[in-house]
Parts: sequence; C-alpha cells; structure tokens
Amino acid sequence: MAVLILVLLLAASVAAASDGDFLFSDAFDAYIGVNIGTDLSDMPHPTQVVALLKAQQIRHVRLYNADRAMLLALANTGIQVMVSVPNDQLLGIGQSNSTAANWVSHNVVAHYPATNITAISVGSEVLTSIPNAATVLINALKFIHSALVASNLDGQIKVSTPLSSSVILDSFPPSQAFFNRSWNPVMVPMLNFLQSTGSFFMLNIYPYYDYMESNGVIPLDYALFKPLPPNKEAVDANTLLHYSNVFDAMVDAAYFAMAFLNFTNIPVMVTESGWPSKGDSTEPDASLENANAYNSNLIRHVLNKTGTPKHPGIAVSTYIYELYNEDTKPGPISEKNWGLFDANGSPIYILHLTGSGMVLANDTTNQTFCTARDGADPKMLQAALDWACGPGKVDCTTLSQGQACYEPDNVFAHASYAFDTYYHQMGKDSESCDFNGVAAITTTDPSHGSCIFPGSVGKNGSLVNITAPSMNSTSSNSSGRNICSGGLTSVFMIIVVLIWSALFL
Repeated sequence: MAVLILVLLLAASVAAASDGDFLFSDAFDAYIGVNIGTDLSDMPHPTQVVALLKAQQIRHVRLYNADRAMLLALANTGIQVMVSVPNDQLLGIGQSNSTAANWVSHNVVAHYPATNITAISVGSEVLTSIPNAATVLINALKFIHSALVASNLDGQIKVSTPLSSSVILDSFPPSQAFFNRSWNPVMVPMLNFLQSTGSFFMLNIYPYYDYMESNGVIPLDYALFKPLPPNKEAVDANTLLHYSNVFDAMVDAAYFAMAFLNFTNIPVMVTESGWPSKGDSTEPDASLENANAYNSNLIRHVLNKTGTPKHPGIAVSTYIYELYNEDTKPGPISEKNWGLFDANGSPIYILHLTGSGMVLANDTTNQTFCTARDGADPKMLQAALDWACGPGKVDCTTLSQGQACYEPDNVFAHASYAFDTYYHQMGKDSESCDFNGVAAITTTDPSHGSCIFPGSVGKNGSLVNITAPSMNSTSSNSSGRNICSGGLTSVFMIIVVLIWSALFL
C-alpha cells in the first residue's frame, strides 16, 4: 500500500452557536495539530523534526515536555506550540508557587515570543493515570497561570490539563453524560479555572479503544467516521440528535457533562486522537486502511467546520496522535504504531483528503492532483472536459483511442486527466481545480497502468511534469472521442464551448 502523507492545516473559523448557551468570549479558530512523542530508538534531531513539520505544513504541535533543543528549533517558524508539564514534575509545581514560576521562566519566558508558545498542558490524564496527584492539580494550574500573569503572558498562552474520556460516565446518549462524581472536588474548581481564564477543556478521545472494548456494540464504520445511512445512526432519545461517529458523541458528552455542573461556555479541545496502523493477532482492526480512514475523515471533519450535532458549525481543534511511530513504547504492537511517519520521516500511508474543501496538502513528494469529484453529474463532467480540452488548452491526445489514458473509457476518468493537467498548467492554483464544482483536489495519485498523471512520481521514480502551452497558440490540442465527441467543427459544439468558457474563465 502506498505510503502517506501530508498533514494539512487550515484554520477554520468557529461560528456562534444557535442555541444561545454556547457563546465564547474569545474567537477560537479550529485547526488540526500533531503530537510529538519521543519514545523512539532513533529520535530525529530537533532540526530534522522541524524540517518535517515545515515540509508538511504542520502549523500546530503539542510537546509532551518543554525540551529546550526542540523549542529552540521551533523558534522563528511561526508554528504554534503547546508545551507540557510532565506528570513527574506535577507534584513539585502543585506544591510551590516559586517552583511553578521557575518552570515558566525557564521553559516559556526564555523562548517566547521567538517560539510561538500558545498553550501549556499541565500533566496528562492525571485523574486516571496518577489519581494521588489529583489533589495538587488545581494548584498547579493556578500557579502556572499566576506565573504567566506576572510575565504578562496570560493573554497569549492558555493553561489547561488533558483528561481521559473515561472521566465521563454514561457517555451515550450524550445528553445523559456526567463526570465521575468522585472527581467533583477537582472537576468543579478546574472548570471554574478554565472558565475564568478563557481556556479549553482538553480531552483525549480514542474511538479505537471504544470500538475494541464495546464487544461488537460499536460498528467499525461508526468509529471510523464512515458515512452511515440515517437508520444506522445512533439517536439520542432525549434530544433526538443523530450521531454518525464516536468522536462527535464523545465531544457532545463532554459538553453535556459540563452543563450538568452548570458550565456551558468552555470550548472543548481534543488533545489526542488517532488510530493505530498495525497491531498483533488480537488487534485485526489496527491496520493501515483503518488508520488512513480515521485520520483522513477526522481531518476533513475538523477543517470542514462540520461541528457536532449539539453545536453544528463549531469545529473542535484536534491534535492527531502522533507524528512518529514510537518503537520503544511498551505494550502491544499497536502502541508503537500510531504515527504518521517513521523515524526517517517516511510517511506510513497517504491520507485520503479528496473533497475536504480548500486544503493545503503535501506529502513527502509534494504531490497533489485535481480529479473529478465523486458523484459529479456526467453531463457536467463532459461539458467541463470539453472546455479543458478546448479553450483550457489541455493536450488531450493521450485520451484518444489506443493512447495511454484512453482506458477506462468513461467521462469520469477522462475528465480527471484533463482536470489534473489543467491544474498543473496553472501552477496547482487551488482555484483552477473547480470546474463549476465537479472537481476536487486530492493527494491520492490517480495514475494507473501506463497512464501517468502530471506531477506523479512514476514507476521509475521520475517526476512527471507538464509545460503550459503558449497562450498565443491557435491550436486546441484536442483530438479523440471524448474531447468534443467528434471535434469542434459543428455549430452545436461551438455553442457548448462558448457557454462553458463563460462559466470557467
């Protein structure tokens, strides 16, 4: 299976909620970020990590510490960074204001603003992983925030703590969700802190584990964000809201659980989510195909500003777990295989992002293509194909009978080749891949057999490029049945070309 990737990042503006109970004082943009773990036997040098981030257009990262070398490498890149107080430092910081101030001084103030630190995560899943430290968590949050206030950075840097989704009980239906009441002495002051400082409720959501632990109750497609018919969606009987995936149901469960404690204006941020690409014999659904499906659908879901059934249009910023496969991580094989890349920076799989809207998509060869959109009307495709091979000045000779791209002989395949050629002629300008709504940008190479699309790295490893024809050329460079179903000589086809020229130019 071809290997991956790109991780693309485009901020999506968060809209105001229509139900009136979800109005944030600040405007938060939704984005996709990536976690950077370090449990690798051959961890890349920080400069190599940053080079990969820049090549992949990754603009948001979360570190599990505040490594000085990593923060220096991220300086002057503009990449937004979330640093973390590791769990083993939580006790000292939660017991001493001066220790917290010293941590902020050395790990934040010393690097800001050259390194664009935007958030601090204090500990990780503290309530469930080290419950004995829960008593100092609130003080740790407050002490870190006080140090930011003293440095006049509290307006630029948010403070919160990532929680496991297991702190939410009875998560379906979401409207009945509530936090484990044994944690209320911590949860209530924590939510008060987040609300008063305008911060996020950070939550780690892993539909993979929900699916694995459901004993068949949760369908795989429901966990993977795959489209479901309405009669297969899960319905909250109290609100009549329909849920088509685990992720949305868990996010809304968090909102309802907070509302149960009378907090209705704290935005959720998902600090970890992903799917393993490999597992042992007991984990058959940890696969390349499923990891690709989950992360591709997750990225599309966030960047398309889909939102959740409770808060449609309000997307949830999410950090994918994770950048690298961590081969020294303990546990089953799946624990080592959540990454998008291996230690050498080679992608594990190529994300499928067709139809995700305006995206900035790069894999390691910077390959993007423009193809016919799934479900596009054949007549619209034919008209767009006629335009591309005529006024669009695409050389469609290879679509003629007997030529490399004649098969499969259908309008979808021929239009995809013509669209992609035009897209590359125009310098991969995203606006050139529209064709009145019947085309979309993708990172999946549509080449097949001897039909190599422009921009593709062919079987011999060479990059296939095209040169834009002279705009002074009088030749239409068009031949073959699909160009205009017999040429451009008839009066009817001249009229078609004129109409579509008006639409596309």
